[in-house]
Amino acid sequence: MVERSTLNTIALLIAIFGGTWEYLLKPNLKTMGYGRVVESINNDRCETVPELSACESESPSLLCLWCKGIGNSQPTLPCSYECFRAFSEIVLHQPTGILYLACSTPQSRVHWTPAVSRLNATGASRTDYVATYDPATKKITKLIPEDLTPEVERRGFSLHGMDVVPADGSKDGKDLYVYLVNHRAPLVGDAKEVGADSVIQVFKIRIGDNVMRYVATVEHDVIITPNDIVGGRDGKSFWFTNDHIAKVGIIRELSLLGHAGTSVGYCSATSSSKWSCHFAIEKLHGANGIARSPNPANKTVYVANAYAGGLYILEEVEGKKLVKKEVAPTDRGMDNISVDADGHVWAAAFPSALTLTLKHFANPTKEVSPSSAIRFTVHPNPKAIDFGINYKIEKV
Repeated sequence: MVERSTLNTIALLIAIFGGTWEYLLKPNLKTMGYGRVVESINNDRCETVPELSACESESPSLLCLWCKGIGNSQPTLPCSYECFRAFSEIVLHQPTGILYLACSTPQSRVHWTPAVSRLNATGASRTDYVATYDPATKKITKLIPEDLTPEVERRGFSLHGMDVVPADGSKDGKDLYVYLVNHRAPLVGDAKEVGADSVIQVFKIRIGDNVMRYVATVEHDVIITPNDIVGGRDGKSFWFTNDHIAKVGIIRELSLLGHAGTSVGYCSATSSSKWSCHFAIEKLHGANGIARSPNPANKTVYVANAYAGGLYILEEVEGKKLVKKEVAPTDRGMDNISVDADGHVWAAAFPSALTLTLKHFANPTKEVSPSSAIRFTVHPNPKAIDFGINYKIEKV
């Protein structure tokens, strides 16, 4: 009787494991690159920018690659390889073609990358910075922060997501707002126990200048694990993604098993020094990069899924809330996204997220993590739309 009970228990466990593997673990591992053969495409039209090594590339020999001539809407677009990686950001200012970069060092990321639970605060950089790169002239300019409060200067900068938007009321169109995700080390407690003290910070710059003037720091309970951000042209509002449900703890890791615990938040200034924030939408899976159209009248917000792949297409509704319209599926997780002047959504994606998380983060200067670029376009074929296929998805 005992032997039969034991056999039944073993059989039950095998069935549970088999079902878990087949329907939960196996699909997730495939999306993360398990068994995928990575191919190089379109890299013959790329160039390197070795001087941008501090701006978080993935390889010392391929520090920043940019493809030219892909598509008709932009002269310079991200190639399917380096420089678009998690935990740094590149933003293209489309009218000028200038790139804005959130810069750090690979050495710092080994110790301090809160998004992947690397929380050794003693190894964190406090001197991250924003730089510009002009592909036409090859000029790189480091922007110097000014008008900092003593606390902002003391806490320093450990940068992650970023957005650069035109400023309302600019007479000559040269004023821009820069929104930054800053993962500060906590003032009290071990970071491994309490997590990062993350905030959103706002600066104002002028095209062509080498300074950025401090505007505000936003702290709020809704800003839990900020990853990426979409800033408002008024300098007083923004959308952002929380890439985990909590700063620390095992509950964070449930995203790998499909748990939908991430969110998008919205914040706006209520006075010169106070901000109000709320969750715009919750229970998303793997929320990471966020973007919206350069056209202010367009109410669509896009969010990338870093784990299961796919692009969330969200619609802004009353009360600065978001509702999910649909999901455009992909076979790989995605990170930063952007929308060009023609409405194409561009995404940096992970052909092998396993290489990224298991090898590259531990040794970023030697272990190269492949990446790719994906373009989403409203499907040109009406018959495809009739069958519910609203977006044409291309690996470029």
